Amino acid sequence: MKKTCEFVSPMHPDKICDRISDAILDAYLEKDPDSRVALETMGGHGCITLKGEITSFAEVDTDSIVKRIVGDGFEIIKRISKQSPQIAQGVDSDGAGDQGIMVGFATSLTQSRMPLEYELARNLCREIFKVYPYDGKTQVTIDGNSITTVVASFQNTNTVELEKLVRSLIKADEYYINPAGEWDIGGFDADTGLTGRKIVVDAYGPNVMVGGGAFSGKDATKVDRSGAYMARHIALKYLEKYNAKEVRVHLAYAIGKREALMKSAFVDDQEIEIEDFDVSPRAIISLLDLKKPQYEKTAEWGHFGNGFGWDNIQN
Repeated sequence: MKKTCEFVSPMHPDKICDRISDAILDAYLEKDPDSRVALETMGGHGCITLKGEITSFAEVDTDSIVKRIVGDGFEIIKRISKQSPQIAQGVDSDGAGDQGIMVGFATSLTQSRMPLEYELARNLCREIFKVYPYDGKTQVTIDGNSITTVVASFQNTNTVELEKLVRSLIKADEYYINPAGEWDIGGFDADTGLTGRKIVVDAYGPNVMVGGGAFSGKDATKVDRSGAYMARHIALKYLEKYNAKEVRVHLAYAIGKREALMKSAFVDDQEIEIEDFDVSPRAIISLLDLKKPQYEKTAEWGHFGNGFGWDNIQN
């Protein structure tokens, strides 16, 4: 069966926006761990827009964070208000910050417990980025365990030299290197970016379903983020507990409600009810230590399989 997955570098416009949103979140959590943050960034063509809701005792210089990530020369527009008190009342009573479905996944086929096609695309992108730290994308197609096709497009590269590098990193039947030609206009100069537009890259690739909610820019009272992290954690635990090949976990929440509406695991396609984990928002935040600043790094190379706390099955 053929499977394909793509990955993008941290200098891709969408990932720059994810990084800005999460860097600002980290700055608030550093000063006030109970900060409520839901921040989206849109950037491109000389302008950065920050929009969302933040309720915190902290004062943060968001402009300096934006400039650290993208440099000077950008107009910064901000439209930020406090969290709606009608949302806050549900969260204050330990309820979920929103409704939604979260998906976790783990497989025994790779050391990272991530899908093979995902890990190949991510590792290739990461290695190219070490040499060419610019906007770029990779894509890998596999047929079973065989790599059939590799695509790599990176800014500021010579196609011949990039192909040599790619061939040294991964063996495939065919390669498409800068298939539209060489390019030196990338990042915010070439395209706009938006927080949350790479949710498949952030998760497990296109062959594992996503719940729909983005992660970046959201504090852990938002179950889009914390619930997804917990679902991954449970999937890893069950993979070991049942000596399974593959585990999927589904969690569902209603805004303002403490208990999950659904908590199911599919262990090698056999459904079981999750009864040995408390998946209420407060319990997740405590177990996985989600009030501490740690999120900017998640916006660079994916949220799973990178050694973050939710990947630690010793918890």
